[in-house]
This record gives sequence, structure tokens and C-alpha cells, in this order.
Amino acid sequence: MSNVSTDRTDESFFGEVISTYTRAQAFEDGVLVDAGPMAKEIGFRFPVALTSAVWADCVAWTDGDNQKMPFQDQSGRLYDLLFMAAFAIQTSEDSSDRLLYGVLLYDLYRVPRDGFSTEAKPVTLKLIIGPGDQGEPVLTILFPNQD
Repeated sequence: MSNVSTDRTDESFFGEVISTYTRAQAFEDGVLVDAGPMAKEIGFRFPVALTSAVWADCVAWTDGDNQKMPFQDQSGRLYDLLFMAAFAIQTSEDSSDRLLYGVLLYDLYRVPRDGFSTEAKPVTLKLIIGPGDQGEPVLTILFPNQD
């Protein structure tokens, strides 16, 4: 037997870390948007964030949008998105084919913010449950093609 250690560190296997991008930096850069206290009101026990693309497509709404399309408000759209995420989590045991490795896909009906739509259309969203910057559990809602 040899006294040489066979334990490998991440650095010895992958090499020196070149760059990191934290969740906090993503908030600062506007890549992620905090769902705020409404997530807690709906029943989420962990922080929830949305990608800026999901926010722009599913939540953002202005007075100008109300002049062109059916009346809605941004807080109501955020509530709908979070409520459907919570509902998807609660019902995921019955649909285990959609829950895989901390990832859950769910559908949301929202009026697209395109300047002319009057009816809600479906969009598929992805909910990821993973570690935050200090390893704490956090949730992120994004489009299926986003990482």
C-alpha cells in the first residue's frame, strides 16, 4: 500500500475556478427579480425569484398596456404566477412525471403583453429548487430554455 492520498478535490479534478456569478449579483444586474413579500403571503417558505424575461412576459404591466388591452395590474399578474407555482408544487405528487431533480414544469395562462391580445394564452414555466449563495434553499422561476 502506498501512503499517497487518492482523495481528489474539485480543484484538482476541474482546475482552478475562473469565474463565479452569484445569485446576489444576478439581482444587482437585473437578471433576477425578487418576488418579494407576496411569495410569503402565498405560502412559500423560501425566497422566490423570477428571471427578468419571465417578469417581462408574465408579470410586467403598465397603464399604457391597460389602454390597449384588458385591464390588469402587475401585482395581480405576479399573484397569479406565484399561485400557480404553489399549486404546481402542491399537486406534483400526482404528476411525478413532471417533477425531476428539483425541477418542475407548469403552465400559466396570462394575457401576452404584445399590445393587442385580449385573451389569456398559455406559457410553460420552469420552477427550480436549488441552493442560494450560502447553500440555503431558494426557488427560481424561469422559462424552460433558460438555465
